[in-house]
Amino acid sequence: MKWSYWICLYTQTHCVARGLGSLTIAAYSDALAKFRKYVHSVEGDLEPDEVSAQLVLEYVEHLRRERKNGDSAINRTVTILKGFYRAMVAMGHLENRANPLLMFPKIKAACRKLPVVLSEKEITRLLEQPDDDTVLGLRDRAILTLLYGTGIRASECATLTVENTDFDDMTIRVTGKGGHQRVVPMNDTVTGVMRRYAEARGPLDPDGAFFRGRSGEPFSRKAVYQRVCKHARDAKISKRVSPHKLRHTFATHLVRRKIDLVTIRDLLGHRQITSTQIYLHTTAEDLRHAAEIHPIRQLMPLIEDILPQRRLPIEHRIPPQYRTG
Repeated sequence: MKWSYWICLYTQTHCVARGLGSLTIAAYSDALAKFRKYVHSVEGDLEPDEVSAQLVLEYVEHLRRERKNGDSAINRTVTILKGFYRAMVAMGHLENRANPLLMFPKIKAACRKLPVVLSEKEITRLLEQPDDDTVLGLRDRAILTLLYGTGIRASECATLTVENTDFDDMTIRVTGKGGHQRVVPMNDTVTGVMRRYAEARGPLDPDGAFFRGRSGEPFSRKAVYQRVCKHARDAKISKRVSPHKLRHTFATHLVRRKIDLVTIRDLLGHRQITSTQIYLHTTAEDLRHAAEIHPIRQLMPLIEDILPQRRLPIEHRIPPQYRTG
């Protein structure tokens, strides 16, 4: 009983008061439910205020060895557990000295990986994949174009409304993490594709979802993800493509065109510039370009001019008596 009460109190009171989104709260609730299930499997009816630091360490080891969780997933779980127990202390349901994560050891930080980025040729194949002779094809092309052309998140795309889409000003108003709103500009190409879909789809209520399913139902975040993956497979793109990969590609392509990080940060809706700095990375394409402009291209013709018609031996000549054949 105490587990259910504490988890509900944490997610529906503490997390809501912090202004966390519904997807974040659902993820927190799921992580706590999995920890509760593990505690029950190894200790029986142990209540949350009876959990020890040793038990949490054993759970971390279980996630790493049995569940094959990586450093990032483990850090996320430990962070959720720390927040859960801190909240219980703050709400007076637990003494601070009884907090099992009060002096919990620091978990190894997850290695930061470079974002997967699509090339311009891959983007072209992806955007041309949907059939533009049907309303659903126009919808999918508009979704792909909007994600790559603005860098918005899948959830922001799914929750975009008709009234927050302004074709005259070529802007959209989206709600990001933490309920923060921002206005994102669209260029002529994105606006044209979006307008064509809207005309083919027909008029809707201003507060209705901009993107609709086959039966007219609002599009979900999962549906946006599925359409992106489907068209990436059809376009024969070997990379694992998702809406977030298109967001990475949007930002990386802007960096290559010398757009400053502050502007990219505002377009992406990042609150900290450090979140945007990951796009200052080198790719195989960048390295290849550096190799092509190396000064050796200018030096080699100079050597040929200095030594015209000369053949330089690269090894000692073999005396006749030692030659074979």
